Amino acid sequence: MYIAISICLIANTLRVPCKVDGDETNQCTRQEHDGCCRLIVEMWWTLMIPYLIQQIKNPMVISPWIVGPIIFLLWVLILFRLKRWILRTIRSYLTGRTNWLWAESLIEALSPALSITILAIGVVFLQAILPLGARADHALGLVVAGLAILALIIFSDRLCRRFLIRLTSRSHVLQAELGLFQGVVRGVIVALGVLAFLNTIGISITPIIASLGIGTVAVALALQETLANLFAGIYMIVEKPIESGHFIKLESGEQGYVTRVGWRSTQIRMLGDTVVVVPNSKLAGSVITNMSLPKEELAVTIEVGVDYGCNLDRVETVTLEVARDVMACVPGTIPGFEPRMRFHSFGDSSVNFTAWLGAKDYVSGLALKHEFIKRLHSRYGREGIGIPFPIRTIDLPETTIAKLRQIIGRPRESHPTNLRERPNNGDS
Repeated sequence: MYIAISICLIANTLRVPCKVDGDETNQCTRQEHDGCCRLIVEMWWTLMIPYLIQQIKNPMVISPWIVGPIIFLLWVLILFRLKRWILRTIRSYLTGRTNWLWAESLIEALSPALSITILAIGVVFLQAILPLGARADHALGLVVAGLAILALIIFSDRLCRRFLIRLTSRSHVLQAELGLFQGVVRGVIVALGVLAFLNTIGISITPIIASLGIGTVAVALALQETLANLFAGIYMIVEKPIESGHFIKLESGEQGYVTRVGWRSTQIRMLGDTVVVVPNSKLAGSVITNMSLPKEELAVTIEVGVDYGCNLDRVETVTLEVARDVMACVPGTIPGFEPRMRFHSFGDSSVNFTAWLGAKDYVSGLALKHEFIKRLHSRYGREGIGIPFPIRTIDLPETTIAKLRQIIGRPRESHPTNLRERPNNGDS
């Protein structure tokens, strides 16, 4: 009787919902379909399986070698059909409680793992029903363990892969290294799964782990510089002191645009269209000036010195006029930026000050500084403002000055020989 009911319910479950010419009798609604699925599961767990196991124990009823495969096939067919309903139920449960993309990732990872789990439980039924020997029973146990671990490997691999795809979608640097991420994570998951399977079948994994530890140390020593660059690259990617597109200046003086931050090295395109490749370990241990942080806009500073005899108020007025004119005419300046200047020191031959102008980026600042220096020099020339060159005053003793006058006063033809033969003493 139970088998007949099961066959009817299975036929109703496997039937594709349809509607022909509005005939409601041929329509199977989703609620009816879900109700049949629940009824099949409840009946099999509460009635059918205990009944069949009780009947199988009686060898006069039916052979277990016939019933076992039949139950296995029925289990696989029914549960594969119910798998859609189970996944749909999980999806509807998670949709209202978590992010939709995470729910989809979980469903995608769970689908093949659930199929393998159904097969593993079917093998458990076979193992319980069939009158197997010790070796065959042990073999089926290994198959069940292998299927369970395989399901965990596939589930973990797919879930981590979707997680990495979502994580790397936020960074162009991580997107370029997605394949490496996925390969490393997949290798770790598969290695853990193999170790778990070996431990399940009775093979000691302690020597394997010890060998892996020794091998890891040997590889680390052999690849010390490479690993230093690798971990420095991880630091650069996670900490993000520089990113692709930033304009930086290195401690050694090189400056240019960052084109790529990789695991081993960073590429910098110089202003002369040459590329400098810097190992990440050296880059992480040096002082880097990032012209693009905290934002692209920056203040361009120009150091200027004027003669001590100049009127400093007039110098300030003329300099600010030139700076405003440059800011209004040269492209790449910051709109609304007010130029400023400040005197800051007395030099050996000039009064020094600093002028600030606003540029949208570092390269625009170079053009802005170029034009400002040209116009300021021209305007100072018209205004009579001098930009002095270094001047040195030498104080000599009176005896030395007298001797120099005697030498200068002699006939021209007499002193070349005397000068060549004169000893180098402290008074000359």
